[in-house]
Amino acid sequence: MVTSSNKPQQRRGDTRQRIQDVTLELIAEQGYEKTSLREIAERLGVTKAALYYHFKTKEDIVVSLFSDLMTPIDELITWAGEQPHPVSLETKREILTRYGKALTGAAPLFRFMQENQAQMRELSIGENFKDRMHALLHELLPEEVSLSNRVRCFSALFSMHAGMFVLRDVEGDLEEKRLAILEVATDLVTQAHEG
Repeated sequence: MVTSSNKPQQRRGDTRQRIQDVTLELIAEQGYEKTSLREIAERLGVTKAALYYHFKTKEDIVVSLFSDLMTPIDELITWAGEQPHPVSLETKREILTRYGKALTGAAPLFRFMQENQAQMRELSIGENFKDRMHALLHELLPEEVSLSNRVRCFSALFSMHAGMFVLRDVEGDLEEKRLAILEVATDLVTQAHEG
């Protein structure tokens, strides 16, 4: 949207996204504990009062990041739960494909989770995320599940998370990386399903 002065006009959602992005940048640079609302406001070039309009605390910003990530995951869990049971291999592959798309762009959040585990527990984000992973895992598990096949399905989800984080520094096309990660996860779930 352009105003008469030819300056782009920011929508409210864009400001919220900028705040989230800057917060993640600062936390990546100096850690969660050392990042303050004052520094976030300074990096954004706004007053603390302007920042308060959107978020009251640093914790609110971090929780909002995870809430945004959880929305498509919650939609996926709902969709998966509505599919015929036992879950077909094709449906399991579709779950992984949709989950991979939901995770696109979430690598900074996984970095945050890895580097700030104590804060994850304090903010209860970790427990909420864990609950969702259990719900997805339930949909991927075969009817007759052995321990080995349970590990395969868990590893499929974990490889999608870890792959995004580890491969971000590997040279190459982002889409190729995403597809390679999806291929490995799909192979694991296929082995478990056919096991």
